[in-house]
Amino acid sequence: MPPRTGTFRAAAVAAALALGTFLPTASPPARAAAAEPVPVTDHCQGQCADILPPGENGNATLVEILGNKAFGTHPAHSDDQLDRYNGLVAGHTALTDRKLTDFFNDASFGVAKDQIESVTSPREDVTITRDKASGVPHIKGTTRYGTEFGAGFAAGQDRLWLMDLFRHIGRGELTSFAGGALANQGLEQQFWPQAPYTEADLEAQVERIRTTEGAQGEQAMADAQAYVDGINAYREKSKKGRYFPGEYVLTGKIDAITNVGEIQPFRLTDLISIASVVGGQFGGGGGGEVQAALSLLAAQEKYGVAEGTEVWESFRQREDPEAVLTVHDGTAFPYAGKPDDARGTALPDRGSVTPEPLIHDRTGSAGTDRKDPVEAPAALEPLQGMYDKGVIPEGSLPGSGTGAEKRGMSNALLVSGKHTASGNPIAVFGPQTGYFAPQLMMLQELQGPGISARGVSFAGVGMYIQMGRGQDYAWSATSAGQDITDTYAIELCEPGGGAPTKDSTHYLYRGTCTAMEKLERANSWKPTVADSTAAGSYLMRVWRTNYGIVTHRATVAGKPVAYTSLRTTYRHEADSIVGFQLLNDPGQVKDAASFQRAAGHIDYAFNWFYADSRTAAYFNSGMNPVRAQGVDPALPISAERAYEWRGYDPAANTADYTPYAEHPQSSGQDYYVSWNNRQAEGYASAGFGFGAVHRGDLLDDRVAKLVEEGGVTRASLTRAMADAALTDLRGEQLLPELLKVVRSQPVSDPEISAAVQQLESWRAAGSQRRESSEGSHAYTHADAVRIMDAWWPKLIEAEFRPGLGDGLYNALTGSLAVDESPAAAHGPSGAHSGSAFQYGWWGFADKDLRQVLGQPVKGPLAKTYCGNGDLSGCRDALLATLKQAAAEPATEVYPGDDSCKPGEQWCSDAIIHRPLGGISQKSIHWQNRPTYQQVVEFPSHR
Repeated sequence: MPPRTGTFRAAAVAAALALGTFLPTASPPARAAAAEPVPVTDHCQGQCADILPPGENGNATLVEILGNKAFGTHPAHSDDQLDRYNGLVAGHTALTDRKLTDFFNDASFGVAKDQIESVTSPREDVTITRDKASGVPHIKGTTRYGTEFGAGFAAGQDRLWLMDLFRHIGRGELTSFAGGALANQGLEQQFWPQAPYTEADLEAQVERIRTTEGAQGEQAMADAQAYVDGINAYREKSKKGRYFPGEYVLTGKIDAITNVGEIQPFRLTDLISIASVVGGQFGGGGGGEVQAALSLLAAQEKYGVAEGTEVWESFRQREDPEAVLTVHDGTAFPYAGKPDDARGTALPDRGSVTPEPLIHDRTGSAGTDRKDPVEAPAALEPLQGMYDKGVIPEGSLPGSGTGAEKRGMSNALLVSGKHTASGNPIAVFGPQTGYFAPQLMMLQELQGPGISARGVSFAGVGMYIQMGRGQDYAWSATSAGQDITDTYAIELCEPGGGAPTKDSTHYLYRGTCTAMEKLERANSWKPTVADSTAAGSYLMRVWRTNYGIVTHRATVAGKPVAYTSLRTTYRHEADSIVGFQLLNDPGQVKDAASFQRAAGHIDYAFNWFYADSRTAAYFNSGMNPVRAQGVDPALPISAERAYEWRGYDPAANTADYTPYAEHPQSSGQDYYVSWNNRQAEGYASAGFGFGAVHRGDLLDDRVAKLVEEGGVTRASLTRAMADAALTDLRGEQLLPELLKVVRSQPVSDPEISAAVQQLESWRAAGSQRRESSEGSHAYTHADAVRIMDAWWPKLIEAEFRPGLGDGLYNALTGSLAVDESPAAAHGPSGAHSGSAFQYGWWGFADKDLRQVLGQPVKGPLAKTYCGNGDLSGCRDALLATLKQAAAEPATEVYPGDDSCKPGEQWCSDAIIHRPLGGISQKSIHWQNRPTYQQVVEFPSHR
């Protein structure tokens, strides 16, 4: 919460009064309403619901920002979905279908006349009607251009500042735009190397879609241009009317008094930049092969090549037979598996790998947190330093790790009509995209020629609904993460024939010594009111080759090489626009099969789910390359023509791709679940962590039970999701085995005995991290939760490090983090981000403990580690670490951060909507749940 001192209040009040003369806090009167488009039939009949906290409105004037900091007030519709979203924690156990709208929005099409809050008509061929309940824009156009123009205008109304941030993140220009805070430096250093482009590259992608995708590509670019025109129309109006987002004043872009300054116009190429951030964040897959090679080398060093490889493969778990699957009827979709006789693998020489340097020519505060506050006008002093920790605090974005630690997000639960009370399929699904204020996505309804949908779109690329509902169907996605990124080892050379070194900037391409292409981005910054980071600058530099972007240097068999990352969607960041266009068109999506075909036009790696009144269905999208026979995609590959993707054209970054029929897909299965787990038999995982225990099991177990009982309703399926959202995966899936080992002999130590009893009671109550009463901010079984949080990292190290040895243990933890519990101090992100338990050593521990206990294990680890395979020795290790954990005080388990004091357990878990602008939100109860979520059941069909 913002500070509430009297001095702060007085300053803020004075500022608001002073600035109120110059800065209107509301938009000008709306123009006359446009003509109504052709009416559509809503086949959901009031049975579609959705939610996107904290609220639809993501813009705030400077006066509104000052009010938020002084009094905690919020602009209208900026927080009115937050309490309903949070309320499901306490309310889900008594949930009925009738009570769903206590926790979700009514997602019906249109707005009843008595629920209209405002009507805006930025052009004569479009109206933007906002409802009283949540302020969602319902955009209706009589022309295609008008509809898309309205979508852009509404995006400007709700997310102008956010869109500006993300186009600069995508372009690698965040520090120059928003300030040099360390988090800003880190964010642009994270994203730009993944999708570095020149302006000509971005323009080429626009033109490629327009000219090579037929009529749909032409229409998509026309829609995108109309959308940009709408954004720019709002940009100009808000600047002229002085109701633009106040962050432009605070970052020095516009003078609060004179209005001198500019919000730079948006261009089509900005949409490509934003798409590269969104797609790379949520729709990528693969990579991490260099770290995988290092862990393989460590295993071979410890055990020898043959045995070490076997040990490594048992941890890699490419196709673990015990893994939870989305397509669980036994249908196989072979892809990216382990070859019988690998060819072209390029493992580095031990100790030779070094990361490619990105940052050069640092000056001033680059790489530091040095501050040099400017002298702010008295009216703005209450907001000084608002962005000192970055516009997006470090670790806040999902997927902010590297390699295997990149976070897939989102979940889905669908049940076939054969098992529901109504006989119609039911879906509860949505994307898990982190928590921000405002959110990265925005809700909207689009009705116009060839478009009829309501749902969410990522701000800045909202020409179409990306996840939502149509007239008689709904759809959503989860990150799939299948392997669409490979690492190549390019042999370095010197153009004059001299001896190459690891630093050489030429490489052999199909026998010719070829120059790498140098791409650079120079950034500089100076302190502003919002970000007092001292002036500084640096140069980001990457080397682009015909095999992708250089990420590491090494030697292979003594020869200098560069490792590169080649992603199928590079240079194709927005090609998926055609797929989204189809999903929004009721003339294209008429049933499950046509939906699957439409989703097949999306190039990023996503799992797509569909429900109408008759069928629930699934399809996995992505540009899956056809690899050369015998190539192992889990490890670096030698950059020789024989090992390239089939049909590979480096100029366009195109290749042959696996056909539609080879993508995992299903229609009419009894139920579907996805929480970024493996898709199907034969479809190999792209990284570590897809074994016998996965957070997908939390959904699968619950939905399977509902299906077995029959009569599933929207409420019962939502309850299953909400129950899983509060459950500690370790407590539900691992604690029974841990306690079985511990209780294999009587426990005599009173401290350990007390801890065991607490853990057993917690497990019997459901292993949940849940308040004792609503608003108490104290967990039921709080001590058991503390013990589990303290015990897990200790027990994993005691279980595995002695047997693996330091080198291999450390290498494997580099490929897969040990823990990802909700607590801010645990796991790789530490960002109060909600999403938890996706990656960790739960699957390894599960198999190892069952092996110790002599239980049957499919796909066992190559060796048994706990106690070196001896039950008594394993028990000793668990007891010793449990005693340490029980004695560890809460202040050490939860050491505190900027938001929480040491020892505050509930706060440590709590979700914080990280402010991307000047408006802050209150913390809410931890939930492992989609950010945007739909609950749908269609009773009729066209």
